[in-house]
Amino acid sequence: MSWRLPKLVPRSAPVILLVLTLAAATGFAGVSHLVTRFTANQQSRGWKLYALGLSAASAGRYEDAISAFRAALTCEPTNSQYQLSLARALRDSNDSRRLDEAESYLVALWQRTPQDAAVNLALARVAAHRGSVEDATRYYHNAMYGVWNADPDGNRRRARIELIQFLLKKGAPERAESELMALTTSLPPDADEHLQAAQLFLQAGDNSGALSQYEEVLRLDPVNAAALAGAGEANYRSGNYATAEHYLQDAVKADPQDANSQQLLALSEEILRASPFHSYISDAERNRRIAAAFARAQQRLTECAQQKGISLTAGSDAASRASPLTTLQSRWSATKPDLDRLRSPAETALPDTIMDVVFQIEQQTAAICGPPQGTDLALLLISQKREAAAR
Repeated sequence: MSWRLPKLVPRSAPVILLVLTLAAATGFAGVSHLVTRFTANQQSRGWKLYALGLSAASAGRYEDAISAFRAALTCEPTNSQYQLSLARALRDSNDSRRLDEAESYLVALWQRTPQDAAVNLALARVAAHRGSVEDATRYYHNAMYGVWNADPDGNRRRARIELIQFLLKKGAPERAESELMALTTSLPPDADEHLQAAQLFLQAGDNSGALSQYEEVLRLDPVNAAALAGAGEANYRSGNYATAEHYLQDAVKADPQDANSQQLLALSEEILRASPFHSYISDAERNRRIAAAFARAQQRLTECAQQKGISLTAGSDAASRASPLTTLQSRWSATKPDLDRLRSPAETALPDTIMDVVFQIEQQTAAICGPPQGTDLALLLISQKREAAAR
């Protein structure tokens, strides 16, 4: 018995092959469409989770942010932006145990794109969290010279400023100062940018660098109260008390609530009144100031001795006789007769000799009895910056 195909079934092999091919193509297209739909849904879901993570991170809710970013990565496991954001949230969660995980994500990203500035900056911040100066410096430099997607100049300046702040915090002012010098070469003509640089120079102890930046701020904004105060403080720290007085007077006028400028102004004025070394004062005024400083030093010595229970009089106990305060009293007493010879033109070295006694008393009493106030503080500062105080 022979089999007979229904009449509706084509007997031609090419036609059968064509039908099967069309069926396979239709099935493949359907599967492809489903895969595309699924992928698009996963991407959409991942993006929504990523947005939730960003919102949580910006609000400081790092646990929520970490959960959202992890969920986003299940939707797109290879998405580098999700990985970077998760690493940042892990780092910023203030959980030291999570730094290793954050670093592992970032190192993997860095190995794929070592020139990515954002990844290098994130690694720099991990190193800063660990307190590693060398690693932080290397990654911050990589970020500065890496590839930024937007505002490269601004991002490089901000990365360098972040490094400077980190170095200052870690007690490395020399390294911070070299970064500051590089920063100033790229600053735009913006008062706020120069003001920030000036304040960083001041923190690094570079008064000259700070003053240069404050003056640039005042060139751009002549009534900037913060720059006037900063220029006054930089000059004060350098011992340029007359110039400091000028800036501080303007700073107090611009901001009467500036207590620091008021204090520095009062000290600058006291120093200018007390210093006998100014070239513009007369010989009579110089001698009057020396005598006043000499008398003030004796009073400070007496007060310090009383504070420490030391007797400065002859025949005192053994502890008092062994005190450096007693030695200072003896030197002061031996120098006192020299005051009568101040007016002699032949005694050109005498003013310095008398003031050396004053300065020694102020320095020793500050070490033994603590920081002085008022005129004593002014004399102590003059002793520390004697040459500058003469200007």
